[in-house]
Amino acid sequence: MSFTKVDIMLEFSMEEKMVLVQHAIKKYENEQELIEKLKNVLSEKDIQRNIDTLIGTQKVRRIGPEILENNESHTEMPDLPENLKSIVEKL
Repeated sequence: MSFTKVDIMLEFSMEEKMVLVQHAIKKYENEQELIEKLKNVLSEKDIQRNIDTLIGTQKVRRIGPEILENNESHTEMPDLPENLKSIVEKL
């Protein structure tokens, strides 16, 4: 069974999307590269919305014009649920 981009997006809750983006930031700190990698799983609007939310809640910080970093000194990284592990590995 193959999924289209829309099918995959519908599978994730808002919390799962945020966890997915946060773990992807750990893997790819460059914002443009991060967005390109996540486009296969989430819409660009969802990606940007989650980045903005993570920055607003101080879970992620900007350390330059294009670099994002998890703010692990301020908040803990959330555990990666089983259903998201293979997605993060494939990014």
